[in-house]
Amino acid sequence: MKTFLEKLFGIDKIKAKTEESLKAAAEASAAAERAKEAERIAKLSPKELATEKKEPWVAVLTTHVNKENIKNGFFELDWNEYFILQLRDAGYHGSTDEEIVDAWFSELCKNVGNEAGVNMDRRGSGYINRALRDDGLTEIS
Repeated sequence: MKTFLEKLFGIDKIKAKTEESLKAAAEASAAAERAKEAERIAKLSPKELATEKKEPWVAVLTTHVNKENIKNGFFELDWNEYFILQLRDAGYHGSTDEEIVDAWFSELCKNVGNEAGVNMDRRGSGYINRALRDDGLTEIS
């Protein structure tokens, strides 16, 4: 009887249109959320994106060369917490993140030299100078 009355007064068509509209609104809302999330992700730096994905990340920010003695200089590195965890898992140790990264980077440079045919075991490495910068980063030269 209810179905008959709904058909008689066109209520069934109104209900169908309402359901269709609600479904379309839900799809539009979901598409808007996806677009908003894509826009948020597009604004993230590579470091932020890797950190959000809980992936290790490291990058060379700048390379500095001493103009008076081009054999001296330094690299400015940046990394995320997951890179430090990866290094710790690989056996690198240190009391600070900078010491852990320095141990890794020193070994990396030594391996590059060895692959280039340079005997890195008898090569002096000079000195390491650490300075805390105003922006909170440690400069190692």
